[in-house]
Amino acid sequence: MLDRSIGEFSRFLIIALGCLTLGFTTSEWSLTLILGLAAYLLSVLWQQHRFNRWLANGRRGPAPTAFGIWGEIYDDFYRMQRRHRREKQKLHVMLRRVQDSTSALREGIVALENGDHLAWWNPAAGELLGLQSSDQGQSLVNFVRDPGFVSYMHSEDNSPREPLTLPAPGNEALHLQLEVTRYGKDEALVIVRDITRLHNLEQMRRDFVANVSHELRTPLTVIAGYLETLQNSDMAPPAWRRPLVQMEEQAARMTTLVNDLLLLARLETSERKTGDVSVDVRELMERVAREARSFSGDRHQVSVACEGDCSIRGDASELHSAFANLALNAVKYSPGNGEIQLRWWQDNDGGHFSVRDQGIGIDSLHIPRLTERFYRVDPGRSRDSGGTGLGLAIVKHVLLRHGAEMSVHSVPAQGSTFTLHFPSTKLEESPSRELMETEGADS
Repeated sequence: MLDRSIGEFSRFLIIALGCLTLGFTTSEWSLTLILGLAAYLLSVLWQQHRFNRWLANGRRGPAPTAFGIWGEIYDDFYRMQRRHRREKQKLHVMLRRVQDSTSALREGIVALENGDHLAWWNPAAGELLGLQSSDQGQSLVNFVRDPGFVSYMHSEDNSPREPLTLPAPGNEALHLQLEVTRYGKDEALVIVRDITRLHNLEQMRRDFVANVSHELRTPLTVIAGYLETLQNSDMAPPAWRRPLVQMEEQAARMTTLVNDLLLLARLETSERKTGDVSVDVRELMERVAREARSFSGDRHQVSVACEGDCSIRGDASELHSAFANLALNAVKYSPGNGEIQLRWWQDNDGGHFSVRDQGIGIDSLHIPRLTERFYRVDPGRSRDSGGTGLGLAIVKHVLLRHGAEMSVHSVPAQGSTFTLHFPSTKLEESPSRELMETEGADS
């Protein structure tokens, strides 16, 4: 660029010196210089006009022919234009390949811009969500009106989340799974999957478990009743005593399993919105501690540490089930005379309930799978302790319905600590504490 400027400046000097020489020869050097410079200026303006007209015409065709610096500018722009066209063609080919490949996918893909406005989608997404070409630029929540999805799209939290499962817009029989990934500035990619078959299979499984469990309750009740009658009467020979006791134990264990299956089925199939009553945490912990001591037969030391009076808004029976399952598990897997501590405390993150034992502990390899149905760290020991393998699965579903989470810290042979974390939105001051504060203020 510097060489071009020097060359053009040299050309200007040559013209100026030529005009001066001609002017001194004709004794009209000033007029000659003015005319020469005017001619140079007109040529520059003319080249600029041609250049502007070429640009205004969309740079179609080759650049105008010129000499000097303008010729070099034309050549540079023409080369840039050709390179730009080649890159544009490559981008078009690449975009076409991407569109063809995404059009062949079964999953729907929706590209969003400006937060939640439709920018592009493949045919599968258009079919699943009922989108048409005229919908481009509109907000996606205008078509997917599920409250959970609307709340997610309007949330400022951009951290990865679990996919959302909801009915298809305009077709309740079709179930979709939507996974949103944000990128760039106010841009997002939505993956839409048709999970109707999986949903129906899961519903069939839940119905089967619930129906079978319900049907088993009646014969189990009859069997347990006859066993109890035989044990309490003189009809059974002495040799039958031990088999009758074992049969009664197994009947009781099966009854517990059926009850847990029914509870889990109810938690899975009922609406996610749970009860909204005030449950006193201290009272709940004391009740769970009494049940744990009774289950233990006073072989364990069960202590309660509740920091402050607080209540949780939710379903009382579900919360009791979650707390009791953790406490009874601690009794099952702790040696005699072991200490089990139930603790509640609050901080800026919400309320926390923990159960700490001095039992056998759990290897870190098993912790991610603890909440799976019938998963056992030690199958033989779990069966001897009378566990059903459903306790932690029930705890998981109760926490999901209360917007809470569970964390596990365990060291083999040193014990485990299970902690339930409840959000502050689920907590409220207990009436007893509010009354005490009011009476203290009045006094």
